[in-house]
Amino acid sequence: MSAIYKVTKAEFIKSGTRPSHFPPPLQPEIAFGGASNVGKSSLINSLVGRNKLVKTSKTPGHTQTINFFNINDELVFVDLPGYGFAKVPLEVKAAWGPMMERYLGGRPTLRAIVCVMDLRRGVRDDDMMLIESAPLFGIQPILVFTKADKFGKNAGQQRLREIARELGCPPGELVLYSSTNGQGGEQLWDRIRQVTGV
Repeated sequence: MSAIYKVTKAEFIKSGTRPSHFPPPLQPEIAFGGASNVGKSSLINSLVGRNKLVKTSKTPGHTQTINFFNINDELVFVDLPGYGFAKVPLEVKAAWGPMMERYLGGRPTLRAIVCVMDLRRGVRDDDMMLIESAPLFGIQPILVFTKADKFGKNAGQQRLREIARELGCPPGELVLYSSTNGQGGEQLWDRIRQVTGV
């Protein structure tokens, strides 16, 4: 099953902040989470081969709702609000945790969460909280490190091995990704297809 999944349809479904806003849970869902400005939206766009499916912004905290996208009428990608240093109002930050818990704990079709991190910065405390919370909700975490193009090939692999040692896991469990050149796309699609069966 080692081939990039062919995306022929990718479209926005709807946004929401609470379960009553969410679309019915009919297809397997893959959520994407990470710190503000880590390149999450760019990763989703590159993964589905669309430049503007998910709106990108250089302003941290741009995504403040949970956004659902239909992929080929058989998968749903879910873009979660970024966490961390975003300059968003305190009441928005305060609502983030409960909103996320309601989503992560209440979607029977949610199969995995892609935890998106910057290869240069490694795993931060907020990232670790997301990674460790996934199994509590019965969700498979998929660890992806973006900005791979900022490193030479050997340097990128060396950095990944360092992070794997810190996490106590094999380097092969981590995905090295570049939204600029598509590096890691096949590996990430393999992981998504394994957990969704598409």
